[in-house]
Amino acid sequence: MDFEDYVKKDSQYHIDTYTRLPVLLIKGKGCTLWDINGKSYLDFLSGIGVTSVGHCHPTVVNAVKSQMEQLVHVSNLFYTIPQIKLAEKLVSISFGDKCFFANSGAEANEGAVKLARKYSKTFRGEDKYEIITAYRSFHGRTMKMLAASGQPEKQKPFEPMPIGFKHVPLNDFKALKGAITDKTGAVMLEPIQGEGGVYPCNLKYLQDVRRFCDEKGFLLILDEVQTGIGRTGRMFAYEHFGIEPDIISLAKGLGGGLPIGAIIAKDEVAKAFEPGDHGSTFGGGPVACTAALAALKIIEDEELVENSEKMGEIILEKLQKMSKKIPIKEIRGKGLMIGIELEQEMAKEVVSKCLNDGLIVNNIGSKIIRLLPPLCITKDEVNMAMKILEKALTN
Repeated sequence: MDFEDYVKKDSQYHIDTYTRLPVLLIKGKGCTLWDINGKSYLDFLSGIGVTSVGHCHPTVVNAVKSQMEQLVHVSNLFYTIPQIKLAEKLVSISFGDKCFFANSGAEANEGAVKLARKYSKTFRGEDKYEIITAYRSFHGRTMKMLAASGQPEKQKPFEPMPIGFKHVPLNDFKALKGAITDKTGAVMLEPIQGEGGVYPCNLKYLQDVRRFCDEKGFLLILDEVQTGIGRTGRMFAYEHFGIEPDIISLAKGLGGGLPIGAIIAKDEVAKAFEPGDHGSTFGGGPVACTAALAALKIIEDEELVENSEKMGEIILEKLQKMSKKIPIKEIRGKGLMIGIELEQEMAKEVVSKCLNDGLIVNNIGSKIIRLLPPLCITKDEVNMAMKILEKALTN
Protein backbone atom coordinates (compact mmCIF):
# COMPACT_ATOMS: atom_id res chain seq x y z
CA MET A 1 0.00 0.00 0.00
CA ASP A 2 1.21 3.52 -0.74
CA PHE A 3 0.41 6.93 0.79
CA GLU A 4 -2.79 7.43 -1.20
CA ASP A 5 -4.11 3.97 -0.25
CA TYR A 6 -3.65 4.68 3.46
CA VAL A 7 -5.29 8.10 3.16
CA LYS A 8 -8.34 6.48 1.54
CA LYS A 9 -8.57 3.94 4.36
CA ASP A 10 -8.24 6.70 6.97
CA SER A 11 -11.05 8.63 5.29
CA GLN A 12 -13.19 5.49 5.17
CA TYR A 13 -12.70 4.29 8.75
CA HIS A 14 -11.59 7.21 10.96
CA ILE A 15 -13.98 9.86 12.31
CA ASP A 16 -12.92 13.09 10.66
CA THR A 17 -11.84 15.40 13.53
CA TYR A 18 -8.28 16.28 12.49
CA THR A 19 -6.98 18.57 9.77
CA ARG A 20 -4.22 16.23 8.59
CA LEU A 21 -1.05 17.31 6.87
CA PRO A 22 -0.30 15.26 3.72
CA VAL A 23 2.40 13.09 5.32
CA LEU A 24 2.31 9.51 6.67
CA LEU A 25 5.05 9.15 9.28
CA ILE A 26 6.53 5.72 10.00
CA LYS A 27 9.78 6.24 11.95
CA GLY A 28 11.43 8.67 14.34
CA LYS A 29 14.85 9.04 15.94
CA GLY A 30 16.07 12.00 17.97
CA CYS A 31 14.71 15.17 16.35
CA THR A 32 14.06 13.56 12.95
CA LEU A 33 11.00 11.83 11.50
CA TRP A 34 10.68 9.80 8.27
CA ASP A 35 7.61 9.34 6.08
CA ILE A 36 6.46 6.29 4.12
CA ASN A 37 8.43 7.44 1.07
CA GLY A 38 11.72 7.75 3.00
CA LYS A 39 11.72 11.56 3.16
CA SER A 40 13.13 12.97 6.43
CA TYR A 41 11.72 15.88 8.45
CA LEU A 42 13.31 17.94 11.20
CA ASP A 43 10.69 17.91 13.93
CA PHE A 44 10.06 21.34 15.48
CA LEU A 45 6.69 20.29 16.90
CA SER A 46 7.60 17.11 18.88
CA GLY A 47 4.04 15.80 18.77
CA ILE A 48 2.87 19.13 20.27
CA GLY A 49 5.49 19.08 23.01
CA VAL A 50 5.29 15.36 23.81
CA THR A 51 8.55 13.79 22.61
CA SER A 52 10.59 15.85 25.06
CA VAL A 53 13.72 13.66 24.89
CA GLY A 54 13.43 13.04 21.15
CA HIS A 55 11.86 10.17 19.25
CA CYS A 56 12.56 6.62 20.41
CA HIS A 57 15.30 7.53 22.90
CA PRO A 58 17.03 4.16 23.63
CA THR A 59 16.82 4.69 27.41
CA VAL A 60 13.03 5.11 27.24
CA VAL A 61 12.66 2.25 24.75
CA ASN A 62 14.73 -0.18 26.83
CA ALA A 63 13.00 0.80 30.08
CA VAL A 64 9.56 0.29 28.52
CA LYS A 65 10.59 -3.05 26.94
CA SER A 66 11.85 -4.28 30.31
CA GLN A 67 8.69 -3.15 32.13
CA MET A 68 6.45 -4.70 29.45
CA GLU A 69 8.11 -8.06 30.13
CA GLN A 70 7.59 -7.71 33.88
CA LEU A 71 4.21 -6.03 34.60
CA VAL A 72 1.99 -4.17 32.12
CA HIS A 73 -1.13 -3.31 34.12
CA VAL A 74 -2.82 -3.73 37.47
CA SER A 75 -5.60 -1.59 38.87
CA ASN A 76 -4.93 1.24 41.27
CA LEU A 77 -6.34 -1.00 43.99
CA PHE A 78 -2.73 -2.23 44.24
CA TYR A 79 0.66 -0.57 44.76
CA THR A 80 3.27 -0.59 41.97
CA ILE A 81 6.93 0.38 42.29
CA PRO A 82 7.15 2.59 39.13
CA GLN A 83 4.17 4.70 40.32
CA ILE A 84 5.63 5.16 43.81
CA LYS A 85 9.07 6.07 42.36
CA LEU A 86 7.59 8.57 39.90
CA ALA A 87 5.50 10.29 42.58
CA GLU A 88 8.60 10.55 44.80
CA LYS A 89 10.62 11.97 41.88
CA LEU A 90 8.04 14.61 40.92
CA VAL A 91 7.66 15.75 44.51
CA SER A 92 11.45 15.99 44.90
CA ILE A 93 11.82 18.35 41.91
CA SER A 94 8.71 20.50 42.48
CA PHE A 95 6.92 22.66 45.05
CA GLY A 96 4.43 19.91 45.84
CA ASP A 97 3.95 17.14 48.39
CA LYS A 98 1.57 14.69 46.69
CA CYS A 99 0.83 13.40 43.15
CA PHE A 100 -2.08 11.85 41.32
CA PHE A 101 -1.60 10.21 37.91
CA ALA A 102 -3.91 10.42 34.90
CA ASN A 103 -3.61 9.60 31.18
CA SER A 104 -3.61 13.03 29.56
CA GLY A 105 -3.49 16.78 30.10
CA ALA A 106 -7.27 17.17 29.90
CA GLU A 107 -7.73 14.43 32.47
CA ALA A 108 -5.08 16.00 34.73
CA ASN A 109 -6.87 19.35 34.49
CA GLU A 110 -10.21 17.68 35.30
CA GLY A 111 -8.59 16.22 38.40
CA ALA A 112 -7.06 19.58 39.36
CA VAL A 113 -10.44 21.31 39.12
CA LYS A 114 -12.15 18.53 41.10
CA LEU A 115 -9.49 18.79 43.80
CA ALA A 116 -9.84 22.58 43.96
CA ARG A 117 -13.64 22.34 44.23
CA LYS A 118 -13.49 19.67 46.93
CA TYR A 119 -10.92 21.69 48.88
CA SER A 120 -12.93 24.91 48.61
CA LYS A 121 -16.23 23.25 49.53
CA THR A 122 -14.63 21.40 52.44
CA PHE A 123 -12.58 24.19 53.97
CA ARG A 124 -14.16 27.44 52.72
CA GLY A 125 -17.86 26.77 52.24
CA GLU A 126 -20.30 24.70 50.21
CA ASP A 127 -20.88 27.38 47.54
CA LYS A 128 -17.17 28.05 46.71
CA TYR A 129 -17.07 26.18 43.40
CA GLU A 130 -16.32 28.80 40.76
CA ILE A 131 -12.98 28.77 38.89
CA ILE A 132 -11.68 31.86 37.10
CA THR A 133 -9.66 31.18 33.93
CA ALA A 134 -8.36 33.37 31.10
CA TYR A 135 -9.62 34.11 27.62
CA ARG A 136 -7.54 32.34 24.95
CA SER A 137 -6.70 29.64 27.49
CA PHE A 138 -6.90 25.98 26.50
CA HIS A 139 -7.29 23.29 29.16
CA GLY A 140 -8.48 20.31 27.11
CA ARG A 141 -11.27 18.87 25.00
CA THR A 142 -13.44 17.07 27.57
CA MET A 143 -16.75 18.88 28.19
CA LYS A 144 -15.68 20.42 31.49
CA MET A 145 -12.25 21.45 30.24
CA LEU A 146 -13.86 22.93 27.14
CA ALA A 147 -15.96 25.03 29.52
CA ALA A 148 -12.79 25.98 31.41
CA SER A 149 -11.04 27.04 28.19
CA GLY A 150 -11.52 30.68 27.34
CA GLN A 151 -12.28 30.08 23.66
CA PRO A 152 -16.02 30.60 23.00
CA GLU A 153 -15.70 29.55 19.36
CA LYS A 154 -14.61 26.06 20.46
CA GLN A 155 -17.48 25.84 22.99
CA LYS A 156 -20.34 26.97 20.77
CA PRO A 157 -20.95 23.70 18.82
CA PHE A 158 -21.25 21.77 22.09
CA GLU A 159 -23.33 24.14 24.23
CA PRO A 160 -24.71 24.11 26.85
CA MET A 161 -21.41 24.08 28.72
CA PRO A 162 -20.92 22.79 32.29
CA ILE A 163 -21.23 25.67 34.74
CA GLY A 164 -18.68 27.00 37.21
CA PHE A 165 -16.12 28.86 35.08
CA LYS A 166 -15.62 32.59 34.48
CA HIS A 167 -13.18 34.00 31.95
CA VAL A 168 -11.12 37.18 32.13
CA PRO A 169 -8.49 38.78 29.86
CA LEU A 170 -4.97 37.51 30.57
CA ASN A 171 -2.58 39.94 32.27
CA ASP A 172 -5.42 42.23 33.38
CA PHE A 173 -5.31 42.05 37.18
CA LYS A 174 -8.10 44.61 37.58
CA ALA A 175 -10.40 42.44 35.44
CA LEU A 176 -9.56 39.36 37.50
CA LYS A 177 -10.37 41.16 40.76
CA GLY A 178 -13.60 42.39 39.20
CA ALA A 179 -14.65 38.85 38.32
CA ILE A 180 -14.49 37.63 41.93
CA THR A 181 -17.81 36.61 43.46
CA ASP A 182 -18.85 34.98 46.72
CA LYS A 183 -18.69 31.68 44.80
CA THR A 184 -15.02 31.97 43.72
CA GLY A 185 -12.82 29.08 44.82
CA ALA A 186 -9.77 29.15 42.57
CA VAL A 187 -7.91 30.81 39.70
CA MET A 188 -6.57 28.60 36.91
CA LEU A 189 -3.95 29.90 34.45
CA GLU A 190 -1.37 28.67 31.98
CA PRO A 191 1.97 30.41 32.73
CA ILE A 192 2.30 30.60 28.94
CA GLN A 193 -0.86 30.01 26.92
CA GLY A 194 0.03 27.37 24.34
CA GLU A 195 -2.88 26.50 22.08
CA GLY A 196 -4.20 30.05 22.44
CA GLY A 197 -1.19 31.51 20.61
CA VAL A 198 1.86 31.37 22.94
CA TYR A 199 0.96 34.31 25.20
CA PRO A 200 2.99 34.42 28.47
CA CYS A 201 1.70 35.73 31.79
CA ASN A 202 3.44 38.96 32.76
CA LEU A 203 5.79 38.57 35.73
CA LYS A 204 3.98 41.15 37.90
CA TYR A 205 0.54 39.85 36.89
CA LEU A 206 1.18 36.28 38.04
CA GLN A 207 2.87 37.50 41.22
CA ASP A 208 -0.13 39.75 41.92
CA VAL A 209 -2.52 36.85 41.29
CA ARG A 210 -0.56 34.65 43.71
CA ARG A 211 -0.64 37.35 46.40
CA PHE A 212 -4.35 38.00 45.82
CA CYS A 213 -5.20 34.29 46.08
CA ASP A 214 -3.33 34.12 49.38
CA GLU A 215 -5.20 37.17 50.72
CA LYS A 216 -8.62 35.83 49.71
CA GLY A 217 -8.04 32.15 50.41
CA PHE A 218 -8.39 31.10 46.74
CA LEU A 219 -6.31 28.29 45.28
CA LEU A 220 -3.97 28.98 42.35
CA ILE A 221 -3.93 26.18 39.76
CA LEU A 222 -1.30 26.40 37.03
CA ASP A 223 -1.90 24.35 33.91
CA GLU A 224 1.63 23.22 33.03
CA VAL A 225 0.51 20.53 30.61
CA GLN A 226 2.54 22.17 27.84
CA THR A 227 4.97 24.38 29.79
CA GLY A 228 6.10 21.75 32.30
CA ILE A 229 9.08 19.35 32.25
CA GLY A 230 11.74 21.65 30.83
CA ARG A 231 9.81 23.13 27.93
CA THR A 232 10.38 26.80 28.89
CA GLY A 233 13.99 26.50 30.07
CA ARG A 234 13.01 25.65 33.64
CA MET A 235 11.73 22.30 34.88
CA PHE A 236 8.40 24.06 35.59
CA ALA A 237 7.35 27.42 34.14
CA TYR A 238 6.23 28.76 37.56
CA GLU A 239 9.94 28.97 38.43
CA HIS A 240 10.28 31.95 36.05
CA PHE A 241 7.85 33.92 38.21
CA GLY A 242 9.29 33.40 41.69
CA ILE A 243 6.01 31.95 42.96
CA GLU A 244 4.59 28.57 43.94
CA PRO A 245 1.11 27.43 42.88
CA ASP A 246 -1.15 25.23 45.02
CA ILE A 247 -1.79 22.70 42.23
CA ILE A 248 -0.18 22.08 38.84
CA SER A 249 -1.22 19.76 36.04
CA LEU A 250 1.32 18.00 33.82
CA ALA A 251 1.22 15.76 30.75
CA LYS A 252 2.78 16.16 27.26
CA GLY A 253 6.56 16.01 27.90
CA LEU A 254 6.32 13.92 31.06
CA GLY A 255 6.21 10.47 29.48
CA GLY A 256 8.95 10.82 26.85
CA GLY A 257 6.33 9.97 24.22
CA LEU A 258 4.00 7.73 26.23
CA PRO A 259 0.61 9.00 27.46
CA ILE A 260 0.61 10.09 31.09
CA GLY A 261 -0.75 13.07 33.03
CA ALA A 262 -0.24 14.15 36.60
CA ILE A 263 -1.44 16.52 39.28
CA ILE A 264 1.00 17.80 41.88
CA ALA A 265 -0.44 19.54 44.94
CA LYS A 266 0.57 20.89 48.29
CA ASP A 267 -0.25 18.50 51.12
CA GLU A 268 -2.84 20.79 52.72
CA VAL A 269 -4.75 20.86 49.41
CA ALA A 270 -4.26 17.19 48.50
CA LYS A 271 -5.80 16.07 51.78
CA ALA A 272 -9.20 17.30 50.54
CA PHE A 273 -9.40 14.16 48.39
CA GLU A 274 -10.51 11.01 50.17
CA PRO A 275 -10.64 7.43 48.83
CA GLY A 276 -13.39 7.25 46.23
CA ASP A 277 -13.31 10.97 45.34
CA HIS A 278 -11.25 10.48 42.19
CA GLY A 279 -9.61 7.70 40.19
CA SER A 280 -8.36 6.42 36.85
CA THR A 281 -8.24 2.89 35.48
CA PHE A 282 -5.13 3.39 33.36
CA GLY A 283 -3.64 6.45 35.09
CA GLY A 284 -0.22 5.83 36.61
CA GLY A 285 0.18 2.43 34.97
CA PRO A 286 3.56 0.72 35.38
CA VAL A 287 4.67 1.16 31.75
CA ALA A 288 3.79 4.87 31.49
CA CYS A 289 5.39 5.61 34.87
CA THR A 290 8.54 3.72 33.85
CA ALA A 291 8.73 5.77 30.65
CA ALA A 292 8.32 9.00 32.64
CA LEU A 293 11.06 8.00 35.09
CA ALA A 294 13.37 7.23 32.15
CA ALA A 295 12.53 10.54 30.46
CA LEU A 296 13.20 12.52 33.65
CA LYS A 297 16.56 10.73 34.07
CA ILE A 298 17.50 11.64 30.49
CA ILE A 299 16.44 15.25 31.02
CA GLU A 300 18.68 15.48 34.10
CA ASP A 301 21.64 13.43 32.77
CA GLU A 302 21.75 15.20 29.40
CA GLU A 303 21.00 18.64 30.95
CA LEU A 304 18.03 19.16 28.62
CA VAL A 305 16.42 21.90 30.72
CA GLU A 306 19.59 23.93 30.29
CA ASN A 307 19.64 23.02 26.59
CA SER A 308 16.03 24.20 26.28
CA GLU A 309 16.98 27.61 27.64
CA LYS A 310 20.15 27.86 25.53
CA MET A 311 18.62 26.70 22.22
CA GLY A 312 15.58 28.88 22.87
CA GLU A 313 17.80 31.95 23.20
CA ILE A 314 19.55 31.09 19.91
CA ILE A 315 16.20 30.68 18.13
CA LEU A 316 14.87 33.98 19.55
CA GLU A 317 18.05 35.78 18.46
CA LYS A 318 17.76 34.39 14.93
CA LEU A 319 14.06 35.28 14.75
CA GLN A 320 14.77 38.83 15.93
CA LYS A 321 17.30 39.23 13.09
CA MET A 322 14.78 37.69 10.69
CA SER A 323 12.10 40.15 11.79
CA LYS A 324 14.12 43.08 10.42
CA LYS A 325 13.58 41.88 6.86
CA ILE A 326 10.39 39.81 7.17
CA PRO A 327 6.94 41.09 8.27
CA ILE A 328 6.88 39.56 11.78
CA LYS A 329 4.58 41.36 14.23
CA GLU A 330 5.74 39.76 17.50
CA ILE A 331 7.89 36.92 18.83
CA ARG A 332 6.75 35.40 22.15
CA GLY A 333 7.67 32.60 24.52
CA LYS A 334 10.43 31.13 26.62
CA GLY A 335 12.87 28.27 26.12
CA LEU A 336 11.67 25.94 23.39
CA MET A 337 8.06 27.18 23.40
CA ILE A 338 8.02 30.00 20.87
CA GLY A 339 5.25 31.75 18.96
CA ILE A 340 5.86 33.90 15.89
CA GLU A 341 2.97 36.23 15.07
CA LEU A 342 3.05 37.29 11.43
CA GLU A 343 1.78 40.56 10.00
CA GLN A 344 -0.07 38.71 7.25
CA GLU A 345 -2.46 35.75 7.28
CA MET A 346 0.04 33.28 5.85
CA ALA A 347 0.76 30.85 8.71
CA LYS A 348 -0.79 27.80 7.01
CA GLU A 349 1.13 28.56 3.84
CA VAL A 350 4.38 28.82 5.83
CA VAL A 351 3.70 25.46 7.53
CA SER A 352 3.12 23.87 4.11
CA LYS A 353 6.30 25.35 2.62
CA CYS A 354 8.36 24.23 5.61
CA LEU A 355 6.91 20.73 5.32
CA ASN A 356 7.88 20.56 1.66
CA ASP A 357 11.44 21.49 2.66
CA GLY A 358 11.60 18.93 5.48
CA LEU A 359 10.69 20.99 8.56
CA ILE A 360 7.66 20.35 10.77
CA VAL A 361 6.22 23.44 12.49
CA ASN A 362 2.69 24.26 13.63
CA ASN A 363 0.29 27.11 12.92
CA ILE A 364 -2.23 28.53 15.38
CA GLY A 365 -4.90 30.25 13.33
CA SER A 366 -3.87 32.19 10.27
CA LYS A 367 -1.09 34.36 11.70
CA ILE A 368 0.84 32.46 14.38
CA ILE A 369 3.61 29.89 13.88
CA ARG A 370 4.42 27.75 16.94
CA LEU A 371 7.80 26.08 17.55
CA LEU A 372 8.01 23.19 20.07
CA PRO A 373 11.11 21.16 19.17
CA PRO A 374 12.35 18.29 21.35
CA LEU A 375 14.42 19.51 24.32
CA CYS A 376 17.44 17.67 22.87
CA ILE A 377 17.56 19.82 19.72
CA THR A 378 21.14 20.73 18.69
CA LYS A 379 22.57 24.01 17.44
CA ASP A 380 23.12 22.51 13.96
CA GLU A 381 19.47 21.44 13.85
CA VAL A 382 18.37 24.91 14.98
CA ASN A 383 20.45 26.50 12.22
CA MET A 384 18.96 24.14 9.64
CA ALA A 385 15.39 24.82 10.80
CA MET A 386 15.83 28.59 10.83
CA LYS A 387 17.13 28.56 7.24
CA ILE A 388 14.08 26.60 6.08
CA LEU A 389 11.72 28.83 8.07
CA GLU A 390 13.30 32.02 6.74
CA LYS A 391 12.98 30.74 3.18
CA ALA A 392 9.30 29.90 3.76
CA LEU A 393 8.61 33.32 5.26
CA THR A 394 10.48 35.14 2.51
CA ASN A 395 9.12 33.45 -0.62
